Amino acid sequence: MIRRPGPPASRPGPAGRPHGRAGPGRRVRWADDDATPDGPAVTAAARPAWVRHAIWWQVATLGFVGAEPTALAAGEPVRHRLGHLVAWLDHLVELGASGLLLGPVFASSSHGYDTTDLLAVDPRLGDDADFDTLVREAHARGVRVLLDGVFNHVGSEHPMFRAALADGPGSAAAQWFHLFWPDDGTPVGPDGPEYAHFEGHRTLVTLDHASPAVRDHVVEVMCHWLDRGADGWRLDAAYAVPNDFWAAVLPRVRERHPDAYVVGEVIHGDYPSFVTEGGLDSVTEYELWKAVWSSLNDRNFHELAWTLGRHDTLLDTFVPLTFVGNHDVTRIASKLDDPRHLPHTVAALMTLAGTPSVYYGDEYALRAVKEDRAGGDDAVRPEFPATPQEAQTLAAQGPETYRLHQELIGVRRRHPWLHDARTEVLHVTDTAVVWRSAGGEGCLLTALSTDDTELTLEAPGATQLLAGAGRLAGAGAQARVTLDPHGWAVLAVA
Repeated sequence: MIRRPGPPASRPGPAGRPHGRAGPGRRVRWADDDATPDGPAVTAAARPAWVRHAIWWQVATLGFVGAEPTALAAGEPVRHRLGHLVAWLDHLVELGASGLLLGPVFASSSHGYDTTDLLAVDPRLGDDADFDTLVREAHARGVRVLLDGVFNHVGSEHPMFRAALADGPGSAAAQWFHLFWPDDGTPVGPDGPEYAHFEGHRTLVTLDHASPAVRDHVVEVMCHWLDRGADGWRLDAAYAVPNDFWAAVLPRVRERHPDAYVVGEVIHGDYPSFVTEGGLDSVTEYELWKAVWSSLNDRNFHELAWTLGRHDTLLDTFVPLTFVGNHDVTRIASKLDDPRHLPHTVAALMTLAGTPSVYYGDEYALRAVKEDRAGGDDAVRPEFPATPQEAQTLAAQGPETYRLHQELIGVRRRHPWLHDARTEVLHVTDTAVVWRSAGGEGCLLTALSTDDTELTLEAPGATQLLAGAGRLAGAGAQARVTLDPHGWAVLAVA
């Protein structure tokens, strides 16, 4: 859950040292062969191998299926809506994605991030059998399933929080939270004592992450759904949870599920520390998201070039989850000042290192603005039609943008080494940038322009146009690519 973007993450540690201290059982890549860790020897990055080929299609589950805005009343029948998602799995595969990143599916009071039972499917979505069917159908298509876990806080209607208020400071339930009872025994008001809550939202009650009971519960929840077939977790608001909590919880989860993928939502802060200290496999790269659309809108590719240098250093420690849209931000088609630049964002997403995620509807160029008010996320978390065929008309650019995503995801899948490819900026001006993405198995060039005139740019080694509309001339070090105004190209390199 995101409230606001923050400042850029801090720079990694100096060469020769890990980016933070390794948490229990973690594996860290060191910057040189002479460095030695402070503890036992550690080796390569800790992500599960299957993530190298992962491309996520993210959905806001409650919005996607058209669920009621608030929890069902007691006694109301379960709504079996997860089948709506099953009908879209073939769309995911045809798009070229290989994973389904689900928004919250657990019982909650409203939007899914105010959970009331992390061990139960939200009745607005279905039940355990519906969940099992969705996972089974996804796996039958070779699609991985990632769940959205809210472990920083629970909803104020969570039974454990209600018990803490009712039973007082000495109760077992009270040990789950940061409750501030009067020291002098003064009776509390009808709303109970003050308590820690998330970013000013009193309906989101912060858990006490030092509590053994909380740690045990999170381990139980994570393993329960992994046992049922989920392939990993997105950790909501991971930036708000102490790293020592994850360092205590995740080794216990991995004892039972060593192949599970765990990625944290991190907006700002020291990105690598969540991996080296907390033990996560990856975090979300909001820095890159911001630089992509901002550099296009400002016609200032120097911002993107700087961020690509920073992006490259992150690969010393982990491979980030990359995106140009998600459930917490204004849609990329609305964020851009010039619709001609939408292909540029997809080209960047699919040719830079990372585990890419496409937010549902972005493949149709849907437009929507996130607003800072109650219900301000609703527009970016819409209900989708029953079938993909009905969605083609959701936006004027729908079919064209869908084909664009297929084309560039195809480039990505044919070059899986892009997952952890290193990036070098070869050329940058305010209105043009060319970068080289290189891995052990190959090399590509990506060229973007926001210029109002035709540009001819150096493209050393380029031999073939893979995507876009550039025109190649010359060979070897003398190769050039000519882009139309506001054009782009992805090029193979010999």
